[in-house]
Amino acid sequence: MPAMSFRRPPIRLVVFDWAGTTIDHGCFAPVAAFIQAFTLHHVEVTVAEARGPMGLHKRDHLAAMLQSADVGRRWQRAHGRDWNEQDLDALYHDFIPLQLEVIDRHGRLVPGLLDCVSQLQKQGVRIGATTGYFRAAAERVYQAARNQGFLPEYCVCAEDVPVGRPAPWMIFRVMEALRIYPPAAVVKVGDTVPDIEEGLAAGVWSIGVTSSSSEVGCTEDELAHLPEGERCRRLAAARAKLLGTGAHAVIDSLAELPSLLDQISSGESVLGA
Repeated sequence: MPAMSFRRPPIRLVVFDWAGTTIDHGCFAPVAAFIQAFTLHHVEVTVAEARGPMGLHKRDHLAAMLQSADVGRRWQRAHGRDWNEQDLDALYHDFIPLQLEVIDRHGRLVPGLLDCVSQLQKQGVRIGATTGYFRAAAERVYQAARNQGFLPEYCVCAEDVPVGRPAPWMIFRVMEALRIYPPAAVVKVGDTVPDIEEGLAAGVWSIGVTSSSSEVGCTEDELAHLPEGERCRRLAAARAKLLGTGAHAVIDSLAELPSLLDQISSGESVLGA
């Protein structure tokens, strides 16, 4: 019996992340709000600690911060006891207005996004988006993007599904709404570990992006003015982390995405690219 051959389907849908991938270069809006929320509860957290769980639903993000040994110890010292679910509820309650207050200041699209999307759409690729933001914050981001010319066909936020990242449900919602299948015809693009895990859980191509990412944590101007060695070090560290999570490929900027999708559709190997 002859061996069966399977033809890889062309890419028909790209599902983008928001902060750190398509908007808010360096992913600063959530960081500021996380730090301020903990400060209100008399606990100091670092930027690195605030960035650590980036990509999760924001309540899950706060929980992950509290579960870290260092932040947990600081909470215990400040309050004389370990944190509990009521504390998490109070933190999230305080976080919401803080996030809404700062989100508009970080609403600039990532350079190259509009050109990238235009190229993809000319090739017949549909555009969706998912985010760990809660509904009110997501709507602010959607409006900022629309004002600059970026309008995905279907958007899903963490509050739209039973469980956010790394579960696959947001991607599945986009696929269902746009009637795109199989998963091999879909690409998820994001800048964090939960983004990559979300794509892998959905069985789609999972691609990381570094230069605008929370992992690198620089504005466009800050990144451009880093010494070359430091810039290369940060990009390489982000690439290694995303590939280590299982990303099928990692790109430095969205300008590289159309050609990478051509490689995927043509059957070329892209693992580790």
